[in-house]
Amino acid sequence: MEDLEIDLGGSLGSVPGTLRRPPDAWLLYVLAHGAGAGMRHRFMEAIAEALAARGIATLRYQFPYMAAGGRRPDPPPVLQATVRAAVAAGVRLAPDLPVVAGGKSLGGRMTSGAQAREPLAGVHALVFLGFPLHPPKQPGLSRAEHLAGVHIPMLFLQGTRDDLANLELITGVCRDLGPRATLHVVEGANHAFEVLKRSGRTDQEVREELVRTIEDWCRAPAAALEAI
Repeated sequence: MEDLEIDLGGSLGSVPGTLRRPPDAWLLYVLAHGAGAGMRHRFMEAIAEALAARGIATLRYQFPYMAAGGRRPDPPPVLQATVRAAVAAGVRLAPDLPVVAGGKSLGGRMTSGAQAREPLAGVHALVFLGFPLHPPKQPGLSRAEHLAGVHIPMLFLQGTRDDLANLELITGVCRDLGPRATLHVVEGANHAFEVLKRSGRTDQEVREELVRTIEDWCRAPAAALEAI
């Protein structure tokens, strides 16, 4: 792994990041963290490790509020500027690899928001690990409105017990987006991709399902990833 600083430009300063590139890398995933846990959270570490085993490099990074030890997320323009700077760093660090971007919860939503506002240079597709469609117990669609402005392929990985994404609603969102969106439902998983003991599966098995799905989806349209 290579630890680095990502320059955000202007008065925003810089944020830490970490690049993990396996020797057989064929893809780079610029991977943002969720609202309540940073890039070194055990889920983020485990996903990065499992992706590396499948030849997928990752660039993880902190949002400014997390880097400063805060709990309240920065305003969306700051979060989206951070996404844009991280993607630019990823493209520069791995110019030989196709790039996808996204992340866990808030990180994924801010990535799609940045993409909708102005396409992220060098990004061929977006991958969401639990898109946060609405606050807990407040089903709604307003957080998905910007997705109509995203014109590259999107993969949504969503648990059936995710209290931030009613399954019927997220299914409808993906259906309305048409062929740009692929929905993969993880049976029994919550927003953190944890499963109950009675499910007969472990959290590690769920993570393996996630990375296997990411690999299969990204390999299947390989020609499209190069052409977009």
